[in-house]
Amino acid sequence: MSQALDTPPHQAPAADPALSPAELAARHGLTVSGARPSLPAYVRQLWQRRHFITAFATAKLTAQYSQAKLGQLWQVMTPLLNAAVYYFIFGVLMDTKRDVEDYVPFLVTGVFVFTFTQASVMAGTRAISGSLGLVRALHFPRAALPVSYCLQQLQQLLFSMCALIVILLCFGVPPTPYWLLALPVLALQFTFNTGLALVMARLGSKTPDIAQLMPFVLRTWMYASGVMWSIDAVLADRDLPHVLRVLLECNPAAVYIDLMRFALIDSFHHDRLPHLVWAWAVGWAVLAGVGGFIYFWKAEETYGRG
Repeated sequence: MSQALDTPPHQAPAADPALSPAELAARHGLTVSGARPSLPAYVRQLWQRRHFITAFATAKLTAQYSQAKLGQLWQVMTPLLNAAVYYFIFGVLMDTKRDVEDYVPFLVTGVFVFTFTQASVMAGTRAISGSLGLVRALHFPRAALPVSYCLQQLQQLLFSMCALIVILLCFGVPPTPYWLLALPVLALQFTFNTGLALVMARLGSKTPDIAQLMPFVLRTWMYASGVMWSIDAVLADRDLPHVLRVLLECNPAAVYIDLMRFALIDSFHHDRLPHLVWAWAVGWAVLAGVGGFIYFWKAEETYGRG
C-alpha cells in the first residue's frame, strides 16, 4: 500500500522546446481550423453540397417578394417596367428604334439578359459580407454562397423568359429551331456570371464600400452593352477608333445579349453578330468561371474573420 502511494503519477513527457508550434501541432494531429483545402478537394466539397446550394437559391427566390401583395409576379414585372422606361426614353424620345427592326423584342431581350448579369454581380458582392452569421456558424465551402445567389438569378431569369416568349409571339416573331440556341447561351452566361460573382464576393468581403460603387459601374456597363441601342448600327454610322470598336463588340455583356437576340429574334440575322462571337462567349465563360473560382478559393480561410 505504501509503495502504491509513494509511486508518482504518470506524467506526459515535456514538450521539446526545439519544436515550433506548427511541428508540435502536427505531432499531436492538430490542424488549422477552417484551413483552405486543396483545389480538387474544394471542388468535391462544393459538389457534395449541391443540394444545399439549390435549396438555398430556391428559398431566397421564394422569400424575395414574400412581403409584396403581388408576390412572385414582381420577378417578371420588374424587368418589364425597366424595359418600358427604356423604351420611352431611348426608343421614343431618342428614336433609337428607327435603326432596329422588332425594337420591342430587341429591347426586352437586352434588358432581361443584362439584368441577369447585373443582379448576379450585385448579389455576389454581398454574398459573404451579408451572410456573416451563416459563414461564422457553419463550416462549408464559402463558394456555395455566390454560386447559390447566381443560381437564384438564373431561376428568376427563367420566369422572365416565359414573359419574353409571350412578347415575341405578340409582336409577330415566329418560333424557330434557333430558339434552342438560348440554352447554351444561358449556360455560358451563367458560368461567366458565377465567376464574376466569385471575384466580387472576395472583394466585397474585405471592402464593403464596393457594394456602394457597383451600381454606377454596372449602369455604365449597361449603356456600353447595346441594351437599348444597336451596336452594329452605331459602328456602321460612325468612324470610331479601332480599339473602341473592338471593346464594344467583345464586351462580354454585349456578346451574350447579341447571341440571345440571334437565337430568339428572327430579324436579328447572323451578319449583325461580331466576328467569332461564339469563341468570345466561350472564352469569357472559361476565363471568368475558372479564374474567378480560383481567385475566390485562394482566400477561403479568410472569409468571416477579422
